[in-house]
Amino acid sequence: MRKTPEFEDCFAELISLPSVSCVDPAHDQSNRAVIDALANWFEALGFDCEIMPLSADPEKCNLIARRGDIDDNSGLILSGHTDTVPYDAKGWDTDPFKLTKLNGNYYGLGTADMKSFFPIILETLERLSDVKFDKPVTIVATADEESTMSGARAIQQANKPLGRYCIIGEPTDLIPRHSHKGIIIETINIQGRSGHSSDPTLGNSALEGMNDVMNALRAWRTELQAEHHNDDFKIPVPTLNLGRIQGGDSANRICASCELSMDLRMLPGMEITYLREKMHRVVKDTLAGSGLKVEFNEQFHGVPPMQTAFDSELVKMSEKFTQMNSNSVAFGTEGPFFNDMGLETVILGPGDIDVAHQPNEYLQIERIEPMINILSKMLNHFCEGK
Repeated sequence: MRKTPEFEDCFAELISLPSVSCVDPAHDQSNRAVIDALANWFEALGFDCEIMPLSADPEKCNLIARRGDIDDNSGLILSGHTDTVPYDAKGWDTDPFKLTKLNGNYYGLGTADMKSFFPIILETLERLSDVKFDKPVTIVATADEESTMSGARAIQQANKPLGRYCIIGEPTDLIPRHSHKGIIIETINIQGRSGHSSDPTLGNSALEGMNDVMNALRAWRTELQAEHHNDDFKIPVPTLNLGRIQGGDSANRICASCELSMDLRMLPGMEITYLREKMHRVVKDTLAGSGLKVEFNEQFHGVPPMQTAFDSELVKMSEKFTQMNSNSVAFGTEGPFFNDMGLETVILGPGDIDVAHQPNEYLQIERIEPMINILSKMLNHFCEGK
């Protein structure tokens, strides 16, 4: 007898519950309603559920649901984030908060990235209701993956025993991914002095200083790409993107303030703290003696690169059950936080990253049954008595 709602009903409810996370408070929302719904469903399946409010914002919560010995640090973890990115309602052809079935797809905000993973887990467990698992099964649902990774950071800092192997259901086209790049996002703010443009000695241009900084950062990028190379990645080198610049207010005034936002995506083996400190040195050295002042602001602390060993049992089994070779992706996930806790982690989910973070996001319906089949085999392998 079924203990949770049907797959499509669970999926539709999760899509209907807004849970946007954003560094801009104007767009940021609680994920508590999603967490409560998941807790109710997993409790119905016999899981012990712990709701973990985040210290910085109690309306943001993680869920840790476990079935099995709480002290047994083995078994399989199935993990995903409950938040979505902000949305542009005018760009959608359907209601982003209504699961819409059309042309062989499910449309809605978070369908691919990645609310679909939870009803797939529930459906898998319902179908395996007669199987006795000797090892724990743990479900982790996190907050704020799309903004600050504060949910995963809280779990890492709590250092609770979760399991031995972890599958994160991010959109990977049903292909296992054992590694990804890390990322830091930084804002550089240069302060100069305004003045009448007819006499450059009256001011000190922050915009010209930023031009020098951008040239120096591009030169540093060339050095990084010459020193670091990894053919596991489609883009086999670290990247540095100068994404946004804003400065000045009038053509006849010397620019007094200029701001640049940039991101740096690093390969496994490259360390966030060193790279951030090196970037700061490059900027400060470039501006030395100019009289310009500079400040640095982190948009968030950064996501480390992730790499799980090729010979990991989890990687090998994911390749066996998907019949696909594991490879790498450029986008970041919560994987490195789990790996740092001593787990083996693979990124594997049914969605397509190419349709994430944009209007008319969708999940291909034909991907659902294969994902259920993969999770069934994973649970039987890692949790069923041998």
